[in-house]
Amino acid sequence: MFVVDTNVLLYAADADSEAHETCRELLERWRGQPSPWFLTWSVCYEFLRVSTHPRVYRRPRSAAEALGFLDALLRTPGLTVLKPTDRHETVLHQTLEELPDLRGNVMHDLHTAVLMREHGISQIYTRDTDFHRFPFLTVLDPLRLE
Repeated sequence: MFVVDTNVLLYAADADSEAHETCRELLERWRGQPSPWFLTWSVCYEFLRVSTHPRVYRRPRSAAEALGFLDALLRTPGLTVLKPTDRHETVLHQTLEELPDLRGNVMHDLHTAVLMREHGISQIYTRDTDFHRFPFLTVLDPLRLE
């Protein structure tokens, strides 16, 4: 069980990216596997934000194109979008007590980390090094896999 972060989706969707083939192949492999894997709604919205942004994405997609990419993923039988449970607030407090120096932009990653923690998922595929701040996560760089 693992979560896929936004940057992996962006690389897979961007044919101009040097990481495109690797991330696209990983997504296709995960889509064909019977074991579960996960996204979060914040990852999905971040994908929509970045992939449609003309100053961030080389060839920005229309909102419909970006949503079409996500829709194809979301129809994958083994994929689930993590949602907060009744424990979400408790896990958030616990995590911030353990990591009181978290600030600013890492709060977006905190949301993903808390969702993962409350669902008992420890692995995340990402190139975002900020996830190393969460000692309960195992960060897997999709471009450095054996």
